[in-house]
Amino acid sequence: MLDLIRTRFSQWPPVPRQPLVGWSGREAAILVPMTRASDPSLVFIKRAEHLTRHSGQVAFPGGMWEPEDLSLLHTALRESEEEIALPPKQVEVIASLPVRATRFDVRVSPYVGIIPEGLHFVPDPSELESVFQVPLSFLAEPGNLTTAEFNLPEGRYRAPCYKVGNYYIWGFTLQVVADILDNLLELRLPLHYQVLD
Repeated sequence: MLDLIRTRFSQWPPVPRQPLVGWSGREAAILVPMTRASDPSLVFIKRAEHLTRHSGQVAFPGGMWEPEDLSLLHTALRESEEEIALPPKQVEVIASLPVRATRFDVRVSPYVGIIPEGLHFVPDPSELESVFQVPLSFLAEPGNLTTAEFNLPEGRYRAPCYKVGNYYIWGFTLQVVADILDNLLELRLPLHYQVLD
């Protein structure tokens, strides 16, 4: 599977992007850690409930670009070390996926990195509630994609998601997962939202 991953993602070389000149919004970068295994797992975080933004939501490690960062790749690796104690030297960065903008006008650069199995992650309690892993085979099984109701500032929606224990993978994070599955397996997830009120 890792050979297939490397081949399919070779079209997206891990470019250490710089923030876009003239962009009025903010820039961020995330790391999609993928374990080196016959059935790789993706590493997710759950943000702490006490945060003022995106509290309790599932995401990939990462964060906002800082002026001292050498690149957005540096941002992704720095934030991953700060949030889950993932040393950059343990990450083999293999791809930079297309930039996506969030509904808050943040341009996010996702990077895919292969990491050893069995690493001990330590979630930063000031930002995170927990760290968990989901096998790629689970995400690639169409029957595991379900829907749930979510409240957003603009209203209540029924949206696609994966439910893994008490975790819900949806929204922007699900879009990144969908990019991976599309590039890797040509699996196109239905990402349509239904307005409830």
